[in-house]
Amino acid sequence: MAILKFSASAVAAQIAHARACKTFLPNWNGPVDRPALILIVGNGVHLRSNGIDGTTTRIVTTEQADPSFAFADGMNPFRDTDWMAQRRMAFRDLTGQFYTDILDDVQVLIDRGQGAIRLATDGHSIRVFVRRASDYLIGGTYEVPSGLGGTFQVILKDACDTFAIVQNCGNCEDFDAMQPYRVPLDALMEIDDRRAA
Repeated sequence: MAILKFSASAVAAQIAHARACKTFLPNWNGPVDRPALILIVGNGVHLRSNGIDGTTTRIVTTEQADPSFAFADGMNPFRDTDWMAQRRMAFRDLTGQFYTDILDDVQVLIDRGQGAIRLATDGHSIRVFVRRASDYLIGGTYEVPSGLGGTFQVILKDACDTFAIVQNCGNCEDFDAMQPYRVPLDALMEIDDRRAA
């Protein structure tokens, strides 16, 4: 999982552009009739409006980028000398255009005065990532998806803004005897959080 960080003001400008347009770039399923944000992984990593307003003939591509787009921190080819290495760490060799459904969630954060927008991506899905490592209690009990279709109960040992180090606790002996391991930070669920694993 990679955490991408964007300037909230740059993203707000892209949202305003999308909302000001009446026609939109199609996605893989065909025509689109509403504003959205597109994540481009190519020449840098950036968010841009899906709106078409006649001021540009530029089609969305992974080869072209515009300095006015909302670039992820460290992945701006106009400013960051090691943007390709940063992009590779986050996406490996994956490039492409990803239509997202995050516009309304991002707008809520912007309206709350958030200075930065953080997105979590595993290369196939893109989610707004609100929580930070400091939101979790070291030594606290959480659940994480087990990879077997259920969840493990764990004790949080350490956390950074991307990953958590956890130790199984309160499961069967074999699972609790496992060494501490790393999980994506957003995989931690409060015990009473019943979202799907």
